[in-house]
Amino acid sequence: MPPSPPYCGLIIAASRQPVPLQGIWVDVQVKGFVADVSATLKYKNEEEKAVESVFVFPMDEDSAVYSFEATIEGKTIVADLQEKEQAHKTYDEAISRGNQAFLLEKDESSGDIFSCRVGNLPPGQEAEVTLKYVRELPMEADGAVRFVLPAVLNPRYTPKDHKVSITATHPQVSVGKIPYTLSLNAHFQSAYGIAKIESNCNITPLEYTDSDKIHAKVSLADGHKFDRDVEFLAYYTDVNKPSIIIEAGLGATGPAQKPGPAPPGSIMAESVAMLNFYPGFPAGQEQSNCGEFIFLVDRSGSMGCSMNSEPNAPKRIQSAKETLVLLLKSLPLGCYFNIYGFGSHFESFFPESVEYTQQSMEVALKRVNEMNANFGGTEILQPLKRIYQTAGRAEHPRQLFLFTDGEVSNTNQVIDEVQRNTQNHRCFTFGIGEGASTSLIKGMARAGNGTFEFITIKDRMQPKVLRTLKYSLQPPVKDISLTWTLPSGVEAIVLSKVPTCIFQGERSIIYAQLKGKVENEAEGVVCLQYKLQNDIVKNDLRFPLDVQSLERPTIHRLAAKALISELEHGTESKSEEVKKKILETSLQSGVVSSLTAYVAVNKDTKTCVEVPPMRKDVPVPESIRTRSFGPSVPDSSLLYEDCYGKNSPLYCSVTMSCRSVCW
Repeated sequence: MPPSPPYCGLIIAASRQPVPLQGIWVDVQVKGFVADVSATLKYKNEEEKAVESVFVFPMDEDSAVYSFEATIEGKTIVADLQEKEQAHKTYDEAISRGNQAFLLEKDESSGDIFSCRVGNLPPGQEAEVTLKYVRELPMEADGAVRFVLPAVLNPRYTPKDHKVSITATHPQVSVGKIPYTLSLNAHFQSAYGIAKIESNCNITPLEYTDSDKIHAKVSLADGHKFDRDVEFLAYYTDVNKPSIIIEAGLGATGPAQKPGPAPPGSIMAESVAMLNFYPGFPAGQEQSNCGEFIFLVDRSGSMGCSMNSEPNAPKRIQSAKETLVLLLKSLPLGCYFNIYGFGSHFESFFPESVEYTQQSMEVALKRVNEMNANFGGTEILQPLKRIYQTAGRAEHPRQLFLFTDGEVSNTNQVIDEVQRNTQNHRCFTFGIGEGASTSLIKGMARAGNGTFEFITIKDRMQPKVLRTLKYSLQPPVKDISLTWTLPSGVEAIVLSKVPTCIFQGERSIIYAQLKGKVENEAEGVVCLQYKLQNDIVKNDLRFPLDVQSLERPTIHRLAAKALISELEHGTESKSEEVKKKILETSLQSGVVSSLTAYVAVNKDTKTCVEVPPMRKDVPVPESIRTRSFGPSVPDSSLLYEDCYGKNSPLYCSVTMSCRSVCW
């Protein structure tokens, strides 16, 4: 029998007594393709001793966390963003003095995992922490704008000789025993009108707040449990229009973190523009019939788990197989292909890529239908290296397709490997099931000049698959450049790099800083130019220099996040010069990076703690994988190995499970 799940609440390591997180309240403001989110977590220590609470939670890779504050003893403490090592020192020193302290940081192994610490919470004391973030919203194949509040945090597999992921040691509880609740209100705004809002959760009826239907709101229905990611699909009346938003610099009005003027020349001081392009191609040049298509399929134990928490939901491996079958049946005759399955080991269908014919397709389809999730752990790096070491075909550009639930802890290494081989292929990724790592799925696609998709339910799979195949058949775009025509005295400095790949109808977002005096009546023109085979294509965007002064510098924060992400994932990310630029941009904008963390200290506390607090981990909802385990599951040792790895110090060879589960 698999071990029973641990107790609920904020777990005391010694006594296993629960101290519950009371609840989470979320406010979402969606304006067009941007979401601004505020999440408040309320704690209460019901123990007889002071505690330190640790809450680990997922967050989309593209989220720009820009604010963190705590309310305790009727006082609100606004956190400072500090260099990470200094933030830890500030926090530890406050705890040792008996002060209440709060720490928010991004996990070093992956950009989509955060942790929040609430230290020295006295007996009977309540505390609230609020974090805020902004993020761009992607557009689905059917035109929907997608917002997701991640709730599912699956344990990440730890390869040999790697540090054990924080997700492997964090407690989980069954969904029915989660002691905290989620309340969520979402407000949508679109200048082109809102047709409808859909969700995978029970929501209140859509309520328009104006007669033009450009403002609307919905809420989660009462009683929501943390058994799934919360997803909203907003269908606007018109979405494929190029646009530009110019946001005024903060100047003397103050930077992101605290009152006071923004430093001259900093990213927050000058106006910032967000450009949205929808590139078009000349007729008849959208697709090619050539290509070498390599499909890399995750066959690790976790792929045998359900896609989501719905009753009778399909297994992840089944969804991956259906996706692959659809692609195989849609390939053009005359191309080449091969299929790799990977887990603790890997194997390919053919010794090398074979020509796509009716016969080779039928052989492949038969073997795809026989695939199971029985390959153990998620070792993706070795098959990647093997593929890259295999010579390609000059007349058939290589297209790599990855199907995985994305549960690995060596995310950065995998992305770096794709980056090193970016000149030899394009990489298209599919995140299968809820809880798939956005850092891995998005990071690999961006490093490989491809696109990414997340498949969590079956009915939206086909349009996503066919869109990705269409992109892979598109000839590579070359010589991409951006030129500006601006009034005298105004200069544009691109903050995010010019796109390295462009796909027909796929939105391309670019951020630029506008320096100089910007007159509201003036106009500007920006041209995105690129070469497609023998044609030069130009996409002009004419815009008024209408600078918006907003209460929240959303565009500045998104631009800062884009710049930080590019620096962190660039080839020179380890250099001191780049680290300095990351730190500088993060501190100026208030956007958390891999080198910074938010810390708050209650120096005026009325109740100092005189003894070290007991650590308590807030459990996350039991993962779909854990809920899928049962006495009838074959090869359960492989499933458990996939969670944490037999090399992990947490792995128990007697129960063939992780001690963080079977304690």
